[in-house]
Amino acid sequence: MPEYNFDDIRPYTDKEARKKIRLMVKDPVFDDVLSHIFRFRSKIEMVKLQLRMVRSIKQLQGTFIYDLLRTIISKTSDGLTCDGLGNLDKKKPYLFISNHRDIVLDAALLNYLIFENGMNLTQIAIGNNLLLYKWIEHAVKLNRSFIIKRNLPPRELLEASKKVSQFIRNSIVDDKLSVWIAQREGRTKDGFDKTQVSMLKMLNMSNKKTITEGFKELNIVPVSISYEIEPCGLAKMKELIKKERYGQLKTSKDDLKSMSMGMFNPKGRIRFSFGKPIEMIDLENVESKSKEQQNKVAQNIADKIDRQIYSNYKLWPNNYVAYDMLMQEHRFKDKYTHTEERRFKMMIEQAMIHIDYPITDLQERFLKIYANPVINKIKAS
Repeated sequence: MPEYNFDDIRPYTDKEARKKIRLMVKDPVFDDVLSHIFRFRSKIEMVKLQLRMVRSIKQLQGTFIYDLLRTIISKTSDGLTCDGLGNLDKKKPYLFISNHRDIVLDAALLNYLIFENGMNLTQIAIGNNLLLYKWIEHAVKLNRSFIIKRNLPPRELLEASKKVSQFIRNSIVDDKLSVWIAQREGRTKDGFDKTQVSMLKMLNMSNKKTITEGFKELNIVPVSISYEIEPCGLAKMKELIKKERYGQLKTSKDDLKSMSMGMFNPKGRIRFSFGKPIEMIDLENVESKSKEQQNKVAQNIADKIDRQIYSNYKLWPNNYVAYDMLMQEHRFKDKYTHTEERRFKMMIEQAMIHIDYPITDLQERFLKIYANPVINKIKAS
């Protein structure tokens, strides 16, 4: 295994923090972002002053980032809760693999909860397609993010994947730092959460042991993220329709808009459920490093992750109403009130108004965003 220089993908260090914060604060686009969040110039200047006084990554996350997330939770949600963290060893590093619904908040809120429960904060995987401005790169690297490079030629992509794989393994095994990565590239657009086997194969690229031992030392913990109101639900529908019907791919402006909408749109209640570390008991005798065997092991682990994510997913009244409407039955009518049903149907009507594409299955698509988690949970149980 080659020795990699991780400088182009790693998070910033404490020694770099002060310089990078000053560069970020001077950026006029970052100033526009602060204006959107805080509105009043006096408050914006006070925030900038607080940032300039930061001397370490831990101080930044424990003060500014924590307070910002607490503000977002109080203003845009009806509360954030979690379960399962108490079953994990606070001193042990883990590879948290979760479903992916929101570009920014999935990992940010996970770190918020981990911080509140006295655990070391995780390092966060983020695609370089989201580094649309220099201030974003500074912001994410100051917040312990490392970069996954995408849209490269095949040979370069292979080398980039090997480097990321080694970075993740070094973080967990050597540095004892937990890592978060989404179960798939890109957010789930239709509510159907599915772990990509290719992501697990990437993790195995840095493995020097047997397949089973290599995955075992990563301490994989599935995490289910459940938003009562799907972040950017309408934007995700539009994105899928444009791609399927018109061959139009999303742009960098679409990503930036989704990042903003995800942070500031209403989210209802939010639930994070931390699962149990993935066990490899039934794979103990696997020694072969053949491609076929690697594929088999990766698929087995993907299935295990999916089962926990589906089982631990918190279903809200919206999910049950959507399922009953989609299936045209009343299987879960005891899970929601008449008021909750009426409120969800109003959401559908508003969606139909805002999505002006000439297709006939708009309502079905909207329902699936909320119904698919129910369908998956039924299968898992």
